[in-house]
Amino acid sequence: MGLIIRILISAVAVYVASLFIPGISVTGGASTYLVVAIVLGLLNAFVKPILTVLTIPITIITLGLFLIVINVLMVYLTDSLVSGFHVSGFIAALLFSIVVSLVTALLDAII
Repeated sequence: MGLIIRILISAVAVYVASLFIPGISVTGGASTYLVVAIVLGLLNAFVKPILTVLTIPITIITLGLFLIVINVLMVYLTDSLVSGFHVSGFIAALLFSIVVSLVTALLDAII
């Protein structure tokens, strides 16, 4: 039950981010928001740790700022995997990852 709630919270966060950030478009309705949340969650669970380990030297040199680039890459990978989700630009992807993280944290705290 907890996994379903987390996916729904992430889908709501994707919806909120797509409302406020120009350059993010989601077409196809609620099912697309759910698919984006699931794909982004899977990429963050499986691909992101591998990229983080592989880029430890760059991350150390940049004092952790390279992790932002990895977050943006996860958004771009989600864009390429989900047909109804489109990101147009680095700044839009960056703001999307920030807004999704903040909204998810806020909704987790409320629930």
